[in-house]
Amino acid sequence: MAEQGDTPTDEVVGDFGGQNPWEGFRSGFVTLLGRPNSGKSTLVNAIVGTKVAIVSDKAQTTRHAVRGVLHRDDVQVVFVDTPGIHKPRTALGERLNATAADAADDVDVVCLCIDATRPLGRGDRFIAERLSPDSIVVVTKTDAAPRSKVVAQLAAAGELEFAEYFPTSARTGKGVDALVDRLCELMPPGPPLYPPEMVRDMPEARWVAELVREQLLALTREELPHSITVAVTEWEWPRIKVEILVERESQKPMVIGKKGSVLKQVGTAARAQLPKGVFLELHVGVEKNWQRRPEMLDRFGYGPGSMASPDL
Repeated sequence: MAEQGDTPTDEVVGDFGGQNPWEGFRSGFVTLLGRPNSGKSTLVNAIVGTKVAIVSDKAQTTRHAVRGVLHRDDVQVVFVDTPGIHKPRTALGERLNATAADAADDVDVVCLCIDATRPLGRGDRFIAERLSPDSIVVVTKTDAAPRSKVVAQLAAAGELEFAEYFPTSARTGKGVDALVDRLCELMPPGPPLYPPEMVRDMPEARWVAELVREQLLALTREELPHSITVAVTEWEWPRIKVEILVERESQKPMVIGKKGSVLKQVGTAARAQLPKGVFLELHVGVEKNWQRRPEMLDRFGYGPGSMASPDL
């Protein structure tokens, strides 16, 4: 069985008697770009049909390029979720933007995700100006906006002069099938890039760290979520040691909680999404201003191509 995080292959190895078993098959990559909280991760999860990216209402939830794989009988589409593009204030922010930009290179289709609940802003236009005219605009969260606002958003997005426009709601599924069908049509001829049982391309250690960080995002407030980074430091199945770092000593008690209450909630919720019997050992430490220190960003694999970087 293929492990999550295996490198996709462009070759099909084997003797098929001179026949191409993948004749008529199509495969390719679709990258989703957008501002922070524009609904990219939720949409990827809805398209793939299972959770491949963590989600929260906090900005900059996505910090790595995340690949989710959609399998159909005659086509395979790899959806690349990316960090929200924003005006960076730290070295981490600069690397997140670079990760998103890098994920838009050498893919078959780029989708610009625009939130139906927020006015089309300078950030949306900044991204749009850097995309090819054959990109596709996806208006997200249409269930959370009145129809008049969705229509107005589509009209405003139309001024960007891209190839096609799709209103969608990942929560209700409305419009998602039409978008996916069109993206499947746009994939070029080619063999499958991933085995049929694989829906997420991410090292398992990073996935565990992301599940822990997702729960911390849900339980912490104000600036603390941005100050948290998580990595797996030891993997001796079923025991997994997870390191949680914050930037100041004063933040450490907030992550731990009274008598360890926050860590207990985090561990319980993350463990519920992992195979039965796993034991998570959570440790909290301090690395002052880690978001601004290149050596720390390297350690945690932030930046273009970081998806393949090990956490251990």
